[in-house]
Amino acid sequence: MAVDLRQKSDFEALAMVHLDSLYSTALRMAHDAGDAEDLVQDAMLSAYRFFDQFETGSNFKAWLFKILTNTFINKYRRRLREREVKERFDAEPAGDPPRDPESELFSRLVSNDVRRALERVPYDYRMAVVLSDLQEFSYKEIAEIMNCPVGTVMSRLHRGRKLLKRALFEETADEASPGQLIAFPGAGRAAD
Repeated sequence: MAVDLRQKSDFEALAMVHLDSLYSTALRMAHDAGDAEDLVQDAMLSAYRFFDQFETGSNFKAWLFKILTNTFINKYRRRLREREVKERFDAEPAGDPPRDPESELFSRLVSNDVRRALERVPYDYRMAVVLSDLQEFSYKEIAEIMNCPVGTVMSRLHRGRKLLKRALFEETADEASPGQLIAFPGAGRAAD
């Protein structure tokens, strides 16, 4: 198969601008520099392979981020399958049951209190909050990543922040001493 040099240069021009942000996101996902580099390399290879399917004029950054996230989840699932196969042949019982990929991703992005509160928020709302508040994507970019209308993203984000605020309050209320002031995300702003 001959490589289309124009396609290669177009891809490089679009992709190289986002390499640092892809790596920093991969590092937060993988928690290991070598694994993060492998993850970015695999995501870039997939993006290049399917570059002809990218719709010109759409958000390239969101497209790359979606590929990176899917690559991370697929690698994580593959590791789980490999572990399950290995455990079937081992005589010793397995340790803790494997967690789902989304929980693994969130646990690597935020503190324990926020992670526990986020885990209590339903998936669609949680994903909108993470993509907006942790990854700083716009509504339009989130809509592309989540395959839903912008209005749905806005609704999920609003509801997700309210649910997170409530869960965070409940999470920290048990640890607070009487009279201790608890600060919440968005405190001092108009109520959501």
